[in-house]
Amino acid sequence: MDESARRVLDAAEADPFAPLALAVTAPGGYGKTAVLKAFRRAYENAGVRVCDRPGDPDTVVIVDDAHNLPAARLLELTAAVAAGDVPRLVVASRPWPRSAELGELTRALGQTVMLAPLDRVQVRHHAAGAFGAAPAAELVEFLFRQTGGVPAYVDRLVSAMSSRPVTEVPDAALAGFRYDFDLLDPDVLQYVLAAQAGAGLRTDLLASLLGRDADDVVTVMEAARATGLLGQDGTLLPICDRAVRVVIPAERALAVRQRLAELLLERGESVLPLARSLLGSAVGGAGVAAAFHAAAHESLTEDPALSAKLFAAAVSAGRPLAQCAAGWAHASALAGDLDSAMRLADKAISSSEDKASGARVAATALAHRGQLGRSAELYQWSGDVSLAAIGRIGTGTLVDLTATDDLPTLLSGAASLMAQGVRESVCGSPVDALSSLVRAAGLLEPAGRGVLLPDSPAALAALVGLHCGELGVAESVLDRAVQSNMGGPLLATRHKLLQAWLCMMRGQLAAAAEHLAEVRPREPRDWLFAVALEAGLARRNSDVQALRRIWAQACEAVVRHPVDLFTILPLGEFAVAAAKLSDQARLGPHLREAYALTAQLGNPELWATTLHWSGLHAAIVAENPGEAADHVAALATNQSRFGQALGDAAQCWLDVVAGKVDPVRAEKAARGLHDMGMVWDGSRLAGQAAIRTADRKAMVTLLDCARELQGKQAVTDPIPTEASPLSEREQEVAALVLQGMTYKQVGDQLFISAKTVEHHMARMRQRLGASSRSELLTQLRALTSRN
Repeated sequence: MDESARRVLDAAEADPFAPLALAVTAPGGYGKTAVLKAFRRAYENAGVRVCDRPGDPDTVVIVDDAHNLPAARLLELTAAVAAGDVPRLVVASRPWPRSAELGELTRALGQTVMLAPLDRVQVRHHAAGAFGAAPAAELVEFLFRQTGGVPAYVDRLVSAMSSRPVTEVPDAALAGFRYDFDLLDPDVLQYVLAAQAGAGLRTDLLASLLGRDADDVVTVMEAARATGLLGQDGTLLPICDRAVRVVIPAERALAVRQRLAELLLERGESVLPLARSLLGSAVGGAGVAAAFHAAAHESLTEDPALSAKLFAAAVSAGRPLAQCAAGWAHASALAGDLDSAMRLADKAISSSEDKASGARVAATALAHRGQLGRSAELYQWSGDVSLAAIGRIGTGTLVDLTATDDLPTLLSGAASLMAQGVRESVCGSPVDALSSLVRAAGLLEPAGRGVLLPDSPAALAALVGLHCGELGVAESVLDRAVQSNMGGPLLATRHKLLQAWLCMMRGQLAAAAEHLAEVRPREPRDWLFAVALEAGLARRNSDVQALRRIWAQACEAVVRHPVDLFTILPLGEFAVAAAKLSDQARLGPHLREAYALTAQLGNPELWATTLHWSGLHAAIVAENPGEAADHVAALATNQSRFGQALGDAAQCWLDVVAGKVDPVRAEKAARGLHDMGMVWDGSRLAGQAAIRTADRKAMVTLLDCARELQGKQAVTDPIPTEASPLSEREQEVAALVLQGMTYKQVGDQLFISAKTVEHHMARMRQRLGASSRSELLTQLRALTSRN
């Protein structure tokens, strides 16, 4: 019982014949009737007769629900109190309706107890009595949050779950609300439904909804609060909210939400929360369709998937598709659903009033699907000349950039910088190109996921950085793009794949594999990069079997994606793989197209250098020294810092494979690649030079260099440790063999020949006394587990 009521009751039990004039006030469900029953028991136990009307001065008068009494009866009670005819009177009422007569009676009584909700301790006590044991703190918190401590609702909930306490509301706990709702005044019920929809404190909306003036609305609000269904903040208590959803017919609640949405739309206010709540319902009509349409535009940038659903709902509710197609296509594209986006964009281009917007969506989708040339045509047609320029340059047409009359938005400014950066990458300096693209990425970071792009400036900046050795800039711009969710789901995969490529170039193969495992590429461009990464990782891990498994996908990926300037990296990786698998013929047409594309653009150093670097390695693997020499000659013309590093390394590779190893030059070239961020390539060059030199001292120096560049310790003399009978090198060999690697793969990892690996294995077998290979592997596993 409420503490203030308990004190008065205790006094009455101590002296049942003492005068008492008490008013008990609280909303419905707060326990007024229970308090009156306690007073009735106390007086009856003391031998005092209890009645409900003034009469015998030796009786006690107890009156419940005084707010429902007629005025005459209230005046009668007030007069009796004033005359001293009722020495003991207890009256309970709700705070509304509050008539003048009830107010006079309350003032005449003098003493008033305002019942409060139960606190958590009281809820725990009540639940313990019902469950027969103290409930868990989690359950007490659930009971309190669901009911707001209103005693009637606590009791309903506890009673419904007493056989099996759980933190969910059983349907049995909601049955009593049907009677509560049936007793509500129609306007109060309307208000309750409006409060459930989130409009409980909007007197302007409520006035229009109820057809009342502001004063009448306040009266309805007071009446609703007096029911006990709402908390102090005007929102429905959670258990009451659930009861409304279960007990009130759905069409009645939907009608209120529909009307509120229409009113908000008339006022030009946000309709998103209400429109979201109407999703999945069968409501229709022009007002609802307009609300869905407006809400779809509201949610377009923050939640494009929801926006697409709202556009679909608008059409289902009667909005013409021609009015929704462009926006719906835009939302679908942002959400990553390019199939729907292209279908809707086509409808927008052919039938809507906003044909340009439809064309932009189609152009974006085509760019992601590798159709960069067609994408550029659509961007040009729609008036987006900057984005069109990116596509045209990327497919081999160098265009001049012209000023546009576009609104100075973040997107238009970024698009202009992107086009400028791409053009500078072809006919300007890599530094200027990178600067423009990084600035474009910075412009779009505040737009986050809400901007629809054929490619992100961060991705283009990263590509330029990867092509010119600025891996630090590439890493930074990609990290910021991922953090800001630039381009939303549509570009998230692209950013991750480029992060993986960056790791692969740096020799961080495990990290690259982790990035790759996080994505599920759906579009041809992303799939092309993902398959190229798999091929690149397999090659760098000397896993020819994995490379063979991937190769069929690689060929299909290349066929599905036409060659453009921005796919040179994966194409180059495939070139080396094709040579390794002796399947150059299948890739030949695409490589010739790539060389023709760069030639058409004047052989820009930034893009052509990487193409020739890959071509060099493909020629080396294919044992084609003439072609390799051509690539070396082409690389020698690039006088940038990155170009010089690759040019020196290329000439060194040519000498190494010819058996002419200059240790000083080889180490310098390897370290030059390392300084450009090409850790694996630098380490590989030093290792291969070490294998091919006959000078023992030079071999050790180059092996030390290779291991250092790879981040490992330098080679030391094989000194057995106390913990293992094997040398450090033998332990390395054993660990890799136990991973399932072949002798050749182990040799590639450690920069030694397969024959040397075989000798190591033979020595270990002899030293450990193993009679067979299987016995040797068993002993090696045991040694490895101990260490």
